[in-house]
Amino acid sequence: MRTREQILNHMIYQRFQKALTEYAMLSDGDRILIGLSGGKDSLCLLEMLGRRQRIIKPRIEVEAIHVRMENIKYESDTSYLEAFAEKHGVRLHIVTTSFDDTKKTDKPACFLCSWHRRKALFRFAQDTGFNKIALGHHMDDIIHTAMLNQFYQESFSTMPVVMQMEKMPLTIIRPLCLLIEKDIKEYAELCGYKKQVKLCPYEKASNRTDMKRMFEEIEKINPEARYSVWHALEKEGKLKKLETVSL
Repeated sequence: MRTREQILNHMIYQRFQKALTEYAMLSDGDRILIGLSGGKDSLCLLEMLGRRQRIIKPRIEVEAIHVRMENIKYESDTSYLEAFAEKHGVRLHIVTTSFDDTKKTDKPACFLCSWHRRKALFRFAQDTGFNKIALGHHMDDIIHTAMLNQFYQESFSTMPVVMQMEKMPLTIIRPLCLLIEKDIKEYAELCGYKKQVKLCPYEKASNRTDMKRMFEEIEKINPEARYSVWHALEKEGKLKKLETVSL
């Protein structure tokens, strides 16, 4: 009889594979860079893509990058990340960046930290010849973003599962998009994924936290709600996008 870990591993990999196929995320010869934060989602993504790169067709090459922020004490155990990546046959790059937190600005520290991490990620990808960046967002992240945009930005949109950058030769893919967060969380616990050393000091309850809690209540009323939202996003073409980004 299979263990719960084996059952979840099979289910997660099947949904991961389905996302790759359904949204045409891979092409032969792709060089894919994983954004590895050190959280459960990015660790799961690395494990799945590490497994996928052993398949011959389409042939892909996978590496990962962990971006450290010098002046924000948000840390993961890099020795653990290196061992984890090596276990799954993925080369890991560790890059350090920072931003000037003494300048007066109306942008919160969270925004600046995220923007500079993304800048370092995109530049590294371009400088080292990757054509795709894989991020660990799952279905819950995408749905919560759609709710945030609708309630706070007057826009029916979300983070696309495939996003072609207009001003740089990069495509963002989110191969965990058909996975539910609770399944990844359970799998991470069963596998013994190591948690981050320190969480960000700016981390606190936010509008996203409110959306998560609200959606949990919606699902109690209608367990099929996530699929209704997902199909609405698909129908309106919100899951694939051409994006202009300046760095």
